[in-house]
Amino acid sequence: MQVTSEAVSGVARRLNVSVPTSRVNEQFEARLKRTAKTAKINGFRPGKVPLNVVRREYGAGIYQEVVNDVIRDTVFEAIQQEKINAVGMPNIEKVENKEDALVYEATVEVYPEVKVNAFDTLEVERKTSEIKDADVDTMLENLQKQRQTWVETKGMAKKDMQVTFDFEGTVDGEKFEGGAAEDFKLVLGSNRMIPGFEDGIIGMKKGEEKVIDVTFPEDYQAENLAGKAAQFKINVKLVEKAKLPEIDAEFLTIFGLSEEDGVEKLKADVRKNMEREVKNGLRNQVKGAAFDALVAANEVEIPASMLAQEIDRQRQQMIQQFTQQFGAQGAQAFDSSMLPDELFKEQAEKSVKLGVLVSSILAESKLEVDQARVDAYINDMASSYEDPTEVVEYFKNDEKQRAQIEAVVLEDQVVDHILASAKVTDKAVSYDELLKEQQARQQA
Repeated sequence: MQVTSEAVSGVARRLNVSVPTSRVNEQFEARLKRTAKTAKINGFRPGKVPLNVVRREYGAGIYQEVVNDVIRDTVFEAIQQEKINAVGMPNIEKVENKEDALVYEATVEVYPEVKVNAFDTLEVERKTSEIKDADVDTMLENLQKQRQTWVETKGMAKKDMQVTFDFEGTVDGEKFEGGAAEDFKLVLGSNRMIPGFEDGIIGMKKGEEKVIDVTFPEDYQAENLAGKAAQFKINVKLVEKAKLPEIDAEFLTIFGLSEEDGVEKLKADVRKNMEREVKNGLRNQVKGAAFDALVAANEVEIPASMLAQEIDRQRQQMIQQFTQQFGAQGAQAFDSSMLPDELFKEQAEKSVKLGVLVSSILAESKLEVDQARVDAYINDMASSYEDPTEVVEYFKNDEKQRAQIEAVVLEDQVVDHILASAKVTDKAVSYDELLKEQQARQQA
């Protein structure tokens, strides 16, 4: 077999393959003989059909099957022979049967080869943060709010109070679908309703009725209401204010603490969890910043097949998340056409480029995963569980799970490698600012 190759782009190679006719004919004759053993043709007993008759009846179809199989086998032989790092399936073109050879062209996409620019041109902002006593107190208050109860108040409805009311809406004097409800509960300030609705209830008392004027947003999901002025008749039935639970023995038991442990032990545990959260948040922030700078500073041509695979991976991941949130029944009603390629293309391109760049850095720097860092990562993660030893043993004995941790740690090592040369600027942020940035990155 003769093979020549040429580059048609930075991520594609064209192979010109010539397979000796003798190889094709040899496989054709062998398959013809196998077919003769089972062929059923009128006038002949099974297995006794003359070869020339089988050739006449089935020869053309068998020959085409052989040609397809030979191309399938030889194209991968050719890729290996030319030492091509192929991605995706090759595209076969211009198949021709010549007197002495079967010739064809195959175009195959290849893994991108990149030369990563020097890291000293990269500018990376690295956030720093520390937990303050006020942050711990706020977190403790949030834990109380999660378990708060509601008690009736005779006063006026204010922000953060819960109001139970009936309402009935009209547009141009006509009622509309979904515009009425009874015993509706709403925490003022939650922004669950259209702009102006909650503001109109503030100041009302139990037993009071009122008509409020609001305007539906221009982008409201119900097109027949978008941008329309509306009136809502409100009848307040109950106004309640939040009552936080006391941090007493009962409250402490929720977190596995006794009365003897006291509030200070709860605060210490809360601080420890927050510090772990901050540590992970800062690591993810600087990793994201370093990788963003890396992608922005390097041109990477990516094969269409790699992009398609990543788009499909992200689509399947979203469907899986949808299934987890709404169950299998909800997922069945989920139409994949609701998730077109364009929805994932930008993020997928970035992800593929980053993967190529990181692979190149690993190959050039010869970085290998630091097992001591892997163990430290697992121990830190396990410390948040009731039985850390059990968690450590799980990751120690499950190769797949440990491999996932190793991949995360190796990425961290790449980030450290980049930051060692990059222009790094440190910026102190509060705990809340760090969390908001994390949430924004996850939603992006």
